[in-house]
Amino acid sequence: MAGVRLRKILVANRGEIAVRVMRTCRDLGIETVAIYAADDRLGMHVRYAAQAYALQGETGCQAYLDIQQIIDIAKRAGVDAVHPGYGFLSENPDFADALKRAGIGFIGPDARVMRAMSSKTKARQAMQEANIPVVPGLQQPARNEQEAFVCAEQMGFPVMLKASMGGGGKGMRKVNEAQEFSSAWQAARSEAKASFGDDAVYVEKFLDQPRHIEVQVFGDQHGCVRAFTERECSVQRRHQKIIEESPSPFVDAALRERMTQVACQAAASVGYVGAGTIEFLVDAKRNFYFMEMNTRLQVEHPITEMVSGLDLVKLQIEVAQGQRLADQLPAGFIHPRGWSMEARVCAEDPDSGFLPSPGVIREFRQPGGPFVRTDTAAYAGSEITTAYDPLIAKVITWGNSRKAALSCLDRALAEFIVKGCKTNTMFLRQVLRFAPFCQGVYDTSVVQQLQKQKPDWFSVQHHEMGLIGAALLNFEREKRLQGQVTPATGTRQHSDGSWKSWQAGCASQGEMLN
Repeated sequence: MAGVRLRKILVANRGEIAVRVMRTCRDLGIETVAIYAADDRLGMHVRYAAQAYALQGETGCQAYLDIQQIIDIAKRAGVDAVHPGYGFLSENPDFADALKRAGIGFIGPDARVMRAMSSKTKARQAMQEANIPVVPGLQQPARNEQEAFVCAEQMGFPVMLKASMGGGGKGMRKVNEAQEFSSAWQAARSEAKASFGDDAVYVEKFLDQPRHIEVQVFGDQHGCVRAFTERECSVQRRHQKIIEESPSPFVDAALRERMTQVACQAAASVGYVGAGTIEFLVDAKRNFYFMEMNTRLQVEHPITEMVSGLDLVKLQIEVAQGQRLADQLPAGFIHPRGWSMEARVCAEDPDSGFLPSPGVIREFRQPGGPFVRTDTAAYAGSEITTAYDPLIAKVITWGNSRKAALSCLDRALAEFIVKGCKTNTMFLRQVLRFAPFCQGVYDTSVVQQLQKQKPDWFSVQHHEMGLIGAALLNFEREKRLQGQVTPATGTRQHSDGSWKSWQAGCASQGEMLN
């Protein structure tokens, strides 16, 4: 696609990431094409695109993973290129190859590079050849359960089972002892197969008190590679990130310099082109180990955009068109401006082990105010199903300091209203007020620590909210005995037939709340 201006792009995805990509395309004057499974026919990405084509499939996930069907649609729509978003086919080299054979551009790395890096085991081998430290473990997917178990016993428990393909915590299980191994092995393989169409799993040593820190990299078609300031992604439940921030409160200047250099070295060693992320595990002594490379845009890319002032999707499109990064980005890594945090609002119940909480959204109000961004495809009337990831929205904030960004995020989450399904919003606010997080001294076990301690502030806040709710209910009942409330106008008809301001009638309520 070098030197070719893209005029029409098919977004091979759904939900908030599809809408997010389409927004940048609209800014650039590029026409967009959406695809949708039957259960997504009313999705926001379908409404936002200039054109939309239905997919056939027994399930929604199967439809979005159907390579030939998507290529047939791309041909019919006459698109120049496909943007894969994240998840689904975004790291599938067969998809990139099939597009190339069809004469359609792929906004991502070459299939050869994807095969080298999107498979975690192959990526580990490539990094070892480039003298980059990796977490101890198998260098190939385990051929069977017995081979994996022997490896785990030799390394010593606890260990991690990880899907060779994909990411997002799918196909990943921590195994604390030998008795847990068989069930964890079966679960990891089953989830990997369902999520990525590949049940290959490998074994990796579990590091004690690790931090999950990643570096956004970009490569162009002219051999230039640039890195951005790191993202801290250690707040996780079931190995999936729920709060991220950039920069990391743990990384000092010396570690940042080393990590960004290694990230650039890793990307350059395979001739990487496009947006990618080098993920590291970092121990308490600031030793860091290559974990994997995501050969796509990350869910948490907005925080990098907030601290860099750059549109990463725009950069992806420009790189795909053959433009040079050196003309836009300075040498070295991109220094941060201020601080940014992101919280993932999901339809799940934290009190029930974060089980999905599907339902039709009856009311949906996004937060606003200075330095607040909400990436979502949800709206009042849309349905959250168990067919896909339960993500409802990403709330992103910026501040000139970590304290300012944190305070802004807490306020934004307090303003977020979703009715119709349970969400993790209050739990996210718990994390933001948890001492280890506030002080920036947390690791990947922070959610487990929080759940064990059950902070007093949360129970006190619930108690106070209950008292306020009871007082308001009692107030309403008393007023209804005195006159008839008309909610549509916010006024009251008194027994003498006169209409008076509802605001005046609420004076006593204001006194109670103050």
